[in-house]
Amino acid sequence: MDVAGLDDEGSSEVLDGVRLAQLAAGDRMSVQHFDIEPGAGVDDHSHEHEQAGFLFEGAILFVVDGEEYQVEAGDSYVIPGEAVHSATSNGDEPAVGVELFSPPRPNPPWAAEE
Repeated sequence: MDVAGLDDEGSSEVLDGVRLAQLAAGDRMSVQHFDIEPGAGVDDHSHEHEQAGFLFEGAILFVVDGEEYQVEAGDSYVIPGEAVHSATSNGDEPAVGVELFSPPRPNPPWAAEE
């Protein structure tokens, strides 16, 4: 069993206003925490991983393969693997949530930037 807690030391500011923390990772999925300041976001990108998430606070505008999706606190979502997607925190408070990646993403590219 892998147990990983969320603490400031495990969180990285990967872009201006975008903090990510790699949490537990297993053989078939991994967990990531995010905290995105209003107006900040992640530009278009894609990866092999299916990405499922739950938004605890704030709001995010996702653009997935050219289609817009507004996600509010209390919503969950799934982004298919290989889909080109972006995310912008477009609420009045930070967007805070967790995401699962399958296959696991135990060493995301942003973690190597530190």
